[in-house]
Amino acid sequence: MDTNNVAEVRDVVRKHYGDLAEQVDEKNKRSTECSCGCGCGGDSKKQKDDSNFSLEANEYSPEAVADLPDSVKDISLGCGNPTAIAELKPGEVVLDLGSGGGIDCFLAAKQVGDTGHVIGLDMTTKMIDLARSNARKRGIRNVEFQYGYIEDIPLPDESVDSVISNCVINLSADKDAVFRETYRVLKKGGRLNVSDIVTQGKLPHFIKTEAEAWAGCMAGALEEEDYISRMRAAGFIEIEVLKRAFYPMSEVEGMEAHRKEMDELGLNEQDLNTMIASVTIRARK
Repeated sequence: MDTNNVAEVRDVVRKHYGDLAEQVDEKNKRSTECSCGCGCGGDSKKQKDDSNFSLEANEYSPEAVADLPDSVKDISLGCGNPTAIAELKPGEVVLDLGSGGGIDCFLAAKQVGDTGHVIGLDMTTKMIDLARSNARKRGIRNVEFQYGYIEDIPLPDESVDSVISNCVINLSADKDAVFRETYRVLKKGGRLNVSDIVTQGKLPHFIKTEAEAWAGCMAGALEEEDYISRMRAAGFIEIEVLKRAFYPMSEVEGMEAHRKEMDELGLNEQDLNTMIASVTIRARK
């Protein structure tokens, strides 16, 4: 895959997340058909434990997500919790870039209240359908989900108070456009709150060109300094990295197949364990 080809990257990412949405939808249908709550022959305890592990890893407290359905929690695909640092206020308008199943939108909706409004933007129609279904199930009326690209946000200039994004910007092949568009739609003084994947140093070529790694948030990652520089070039100020957590090699599927290439580059697993990180970043327009 050509990671500089916007259309090709979009196709890979759309298929990856569309497939995930289908899996969750199918699981929901099976759950509806079962009256015993046992997962229709599946290991329901393991499924529950896996879901909780994912949510905890993404820094969602059990209290924050307690009233959300499994169809929201089961597709929490981010690398942090941007709503935790967004300082959202009642009545504000919030935009979530790459809203997926809607978990961050629903958390934001609680904070902005009935007088506020949350917009989820996603380019995967199956994810939008899933998120809209989740909103209907909970009767959430101050959230809407729109189809569109984060490189070309379908909103007017200076129309939102806060933009959040959870492990999505790194999936774009044109991150400069994402930051420019984000800056455009924010009101003066508006905030950008991002959880994302960055690297410390240049990643080996075999990771950068691995399509599945890209869809898993890693091969498209910029070096941290480059990421921040692009935010600054778009006009953002008061840029702060609030948290940084490194990913182990086990997060990259199929890495064992590249063991020979790692050896040739003189890299061991510990080297790569300090090259990929989840960061939480805050900035202002």
